[in-house]
Amino acid sequence: MSKPKKIPEFKTEAEERAFWESHDSADYLDWQQAKPAVFPKLKPSTKTISLRLPEALLDRIKIEANKRDMPYQSLIKAWLAEDVNDSRLG
Repeated sequence: MSKPKKIPEFKTEAEERAFWESHDSADYLDWQQAKPAVFPKLKPSTKTISLRLPEALLDRIKIEANKRDMPYQSLIKAWLAEDVNDSRLG
């Protein structure tokens, strides 16, 4: 493999994103030297949303959450994540 090219300096994150969308990282990094990275304290960012649900549906969700001994918001997130993951697979 030839010597990797120098990665340019970027003024903005958008500029860097555009660069990597059109360039192969193998030209700039020696992936043979790469090592796995672990970020144990990294937490995904979250955003608060307002969601209107029929009261009867919310009551049923709360009952299901109570059966699982978990907050109903956590159950909704778990169901949504599972549904999104399933739809990506098939």
